[in-house]
Amino acid sequence: MAREVQKFTQEAGYKPLENRCIIVKYAPENLSEQFAAFFNSEFYVLQMCEHEIVLLPFNTTWGNLCKDVSLVLPYGDIQSVELRDNLLNTVITIRTGSDTIRLTTQQAELSGLRSSGIYATIYAGFFKNWHKENLEGTLKALTELGNN
Repeated sequence: MAREVQKFTQEAGYKPLENRCIIVKYAPENLSEQFAAFFNSEFYVLQMCEHEIVLLPFNTTWGNLCKDVSLVLPYGDIQSVELRDNLLNTVITIRTGSDTIRLTTQQAELSGLRSSGIYATIYAGFFKNWHKENLEGTLKALTELGNN
């Protein structure tokens, strides 16, 4: 895991789980939103922690990680997590008692050539793509949350 992700998560008061962070964006609802989202550069780190999921935003201008938490989702609030492949991405749908949160993450195979790989290597050096390395395990762990 990128040290900065772990450091920022800990500074915000959370206990990050090792190798349980990936790069995500909010998922568009329809084709029009998909077109607009293609040009949207608002990426986040989804970090699984001891008791919750947190989203840490990237600065859209400089591409560095912001020392901020934009979403905190306690595991106890999660009713289900579903994954669905959509072209080159995987859509993550998290349902709570009152909300549905849809995120999209770039699949591992091409992530080195896409934004997730670029953001992931900023903090780990250009030969280590922690998004790609963490993706399968993180998605599996997320789906298990909805089964508890």
